Amino acid sequence: MVTDLVSLAIIALIAFACPILCRLIPNKAVPETVLLLAAGALCGPHVLNIVQVTDAMALLSDLGLAFLFLLAGYEISPKNLTGAEGKRGAATWAVTFAVAAVVVAAWPSFSLFSVDGMAVAIALTTTALGTLLPILQERKLMDTRIGSEILAYGTWGELLPVLAMTLLLSTRAKWETMLILMAFVAIALLTAAVPKRAERLGGWVYRFVVENANTNSQMLVRTVNLMLIGLTAISALFDLDIVLGAFAAGFIMRYLIPDGDPTLEMKHSAMAYGFFIPLFFVVSGAKIDVTAIAANPGLLLMFIGLLLFVRALPIFISLSLGKTSRDMTVPERLTVAFYCTTALPIIVAVTTVAVGAGAMGQATASVLVAAGGITVFIMPLLASLTAHSVNADLGSALREIREHPRAVGHILAEHRRRERELHRQLKERLRAAGLRHSDVFDLTERCPGGVCPVPEAEDDGR
Repeated sequence: MVTDLVSLAIIALIAFACPILCRLIPNKAVPETVLLLAAGALCGPHVLNIVQVTDAMALLSDLGLAFLFLLAGYEISPKNLTGAEGKRGAATWAVTFAVAAVVVAAWPSFSLFSVDGMAVAIALTTTALGTLLPILQERKLMDTRIGSEILAYGTWGELLPVLAMTLLLSTRAKWETMLILMAFVAIALLTAAVPKRAERLGGWVYRFVVENANTNSQMLVRTVNLMLIGLTAISALFDLDIVLGAFAAGFIMRYLIPDGDPTLEMKHSAMAYGFFIPLFFVVSGAKIDVTAIAANPGLLLMFIGLLLFVRALPIFISLSLGKTSRDMTVPERLTVAFYCTTALPIIVAVTTVAVGAGAMGQATASVLVAAGGITVFIMPLLASLTAHSVNADLGSALREIREHPRAVGHILAEHRRRERELHRQLKERLRAAGLRHSDVFDLTERCPGGVCPVPEAEDDGR
């Protein structure tokens, strides 16, 4: 008990300090998730040994993972699955999985037909949409064209690896796994149908839940928590990964509240991001064996490189070939591809399964999780650089670097200066027009030739 409370207090301190440190870093270049992971690794049993990964901490961490996927599933709209962009996202994931299978088959360290090799193949195809959402919201990308493409590819990049884990990492016969999965789907559908029918009938229980949504009873919050924990418990009883239950709970929430509920969303975001999700990342970091990473840096770099090859490259090609996306500029396509190569939660999940099955050593799992953590830092950073280059003459800078490779530092500095000047110019013009930069600026806008057009203010009828 004392050990758990001390570990929890240290985790709470880390969760408090990391947003402040992020704020102090210029341009918020390092996402909070990276600092949480790094702090967990530093304080974990492999370094300072002041945060212990006990059964109690592991349970709280699992709840954090569940909340992360609950919110991810809730953010997924049907159009991200069924629209033209969604269909491209699904087809692209199939391609990435085929490429990943070939890569793992050719990798001497793993066997494609064993749990460890299949876990690595799945890990190479994932997009950490739940981790990306706060970053996209903070950077005001959710309602942009780039944001919609990220959601289309990222939705399938999170959903299909979860299903692949269920089907391919199970030690049961495939027909048994399919039957159990169908039983779970039936329970999930029933879970969605009961509240919907209760809403139509308007019975006493339904009225009580609605009337006490914002009282001390907090019945709506308790209802969602019951659904989340219930489905994750059922998935655990069925020997399925709890991620599946959490994802299903998020989908059901979106089905029951298609137009959203800002109050309920705020309450669950407060619970998730205020406590459970930071705890999940810190505990995940504490499981990382830093000495194993130092002993095998080649695997770390290789895995990150393979993520770019297996996940980012097919997405870039898909965007280049798609009828509705081929008009996007190269920097825009690179931005989407880099964001969609951000990976972590699924890597944690698949390596946990592989280690639990005795098919993967903890040292290898630590390196893969660390690589996933690094992508949470480096991929949004690369995406930010390519996104900013949309309004600057990146091609000219690349040509100058090719002609004068020794002056690369000076050329990049000058390119950055021109980029800042273009953004400053746009802000001044918007201010002169009485508009706010955040209201109208989109990464798909251009400032050709260094001249930024001013969007016309909407006529309010006065």
